[in-house]
Order: sequence, then structure tokens, then C-alpha cells
Amino acid sequence: MNRSLLVAGIGILVAGVLASASLFTVNEAQQALVLQFGEPVRVLRDPGLKAKIPFIQEVRILDRRVLDLDPPVEQVILADQKRLDVDAFARYRILDPLRFYQTAGNEAVAETRMNAIVNSALRRVLGSVTLLAILSDERPRVMNDIRGQVNDEAKRFGIEIVDVRIRRADLPEETSQSIFARMRSEREREAAEARAQGQEQSQQIRARADRERTVILAEAQRDSQILRGEGDNQALKMIAEATSQDPQFYSFYRTLEAYRKSLNKDDTTMVLSPTGEFFRYFGDITGGGNGQPAPAAGSAPAPQRAPAPATAQQQ
Repeated sequence: MNRSLLVAGIGILVAGVLASASLFTVNEAQQALVLQFGEPVRVLRDPGLKAKIPFIQEVRILDRRVLDLDPPVEQVILADQKRLDVDAFARYRILDPLRFYQTAGNEAVAETRMNAIVNSALRRVLGSVTLLAILSDERPRVMNDIRGQVNDEAKRFGIEIVDVRIRRADLPEETSQSIFARMRSEREREAAEARAQGQEQSQQIRARADRERTVILAEAQRDSQILRGEGDNQALKMIAEATSQDPQFYSFYRTLEAYRKSLNKDDTTMVLSPTGEFFRYFGDITGGGNGQPAPAAGSAPAPQRAPAPATAQQQ
């Protein structure tokens, strides 16, 4: 009894080992390649429970999903001789597991070789375009060209490239510094040019203002001279008219003007004869006469003294 149970247990254990060694599952995100002594014999793409010859055949599971490929940053030279540090990535899927196994063996080796292919395509395509094309609406076309070239190379590995994108495209540090220096010198040149233009305009404005000022002053001086001449002319006419009406009164008025200018408050000292012509309207200053000066020989008779004004009546 015990012997039969032992045999049965051993049989069940052997059956379990054989079953585990011969059965395997493939899910929806996987595909399998069955190898016999290292040689591929079957390709399994449908999900489910699968069987193989135990201890003779082995299974390599490959992913059916879209995988990411992240090549290292590559420095490329564009068509306009500008250098760019390009950080790109790609997405791919394994279409032919048999060819993939024969050419690459596993995903690690395939990614290493695909990184070189992607960077090579980047150098070829970006070397024929300018920086403006990468930064403009032409960028999708550039990406399609890169993807097409990478796909042509990836087909021999049984791989399809789904997409290639540039994550970042930066100028190298030394190039950035030189561009910054060139931009700064350009801005300084424009600033100097603007200041020179401003100084030129300011000089033109000052010159125009000085010219207008000179013209205005000249016109004002001309008008003042004209007005002064007209005024002097009118004054001379009025004096001539007044003189022609009473020459003796004009002589008396001019003498009074001479008195006012000569006999001022500054203690003027004059040594003159009291009977001279200058004091002829003072009359007899010695008190011997009636205050009327003696007419000089050949001179007109002195004007009569004006009567004294009547005293205002007190309120």
C-alpha cells in the first residue's frame, strides 16, 4: 500500500515537472519564439496556453507593445554651420520576432544598435537643413525624413519605427556665449547709431530754433526801428507845429528844460554871469527891477508873465 502510494506520488511529481517544463502562457502583450537546441522552430503571436517539448525546446518571450528608445545626446552641424546638441527619442515595436532574434538576439543589443542608427539619421537629415527649418513649420517634415531613414535601417532587425521626435535642441555652451556676445555688440551698435541720429536731430532742431530766433529778433528790431522812426517823425511834426504857432513859448520851454537838467539836487555849482543869456528868464535877480529881463540886442521881446492862478476857495 505504501509502495503504491509512493509510486503514485512520484508519478504525480514527474507529471507536474513535465507539465511545467512543457506548458507556458503567452499574454496579449507578448509574442514568443520557440527554440530547439538554439535554433528557432516556431513563432507564437496568439495569446493563450502553449506547449513545447520539455528539456529540448526553450521559449524566448518578446514584447509586442510599443517600446521606447532613448539614444544619447548627439551634437550635429546644421546646413548653416550652426552646432546643436540634439536630444531625440524614438518609439518602436518588434514586427518579426524571428529576424529580431537572428540579427539582434535580445532587446538590449537591439537598443544599442538602434541608438547608433537614430543618431546617424539625425546627423544626415539635420546636416541638410538650417536652424530656421527646425524652429519653423518645416519641423514635422524633418522628423518624417528622420523616421523614414531610421525605418529603412530598422527593417533588417524586424523592427518598425513608430515615431521619432526631438525632445530638445540646444546650442552648445560655447556657441551660446559667442551668440550672446554677438547680440550684445549688435545691440550696442544700434544704440550708438540711435544716439548719433538723436544728436544729429537735436543739432538740426537747435540750428532751426536759432535761425528762427535770429529772424524773429531781426524782424522785431526792424519793426521797432520803424515804429520809433514813425514816432520820432510824429514828434518832430508836433514840435514843428507847436514851434510855428509860438516860437517864443518854445524858446521858453527849452530854457526851462535846460534849467531842470542843469540845476538838480546834486549841489550843482555854476559860475555864470547873472545877466547872461542862460538866466534871461529869471528877470532882475538883484531885486532892482520888476523881474523882467532886459531884452538882448536883436532878440525878441520877453513874453509876458503868466498871471498867478487863483487861490482855491476853502471848503
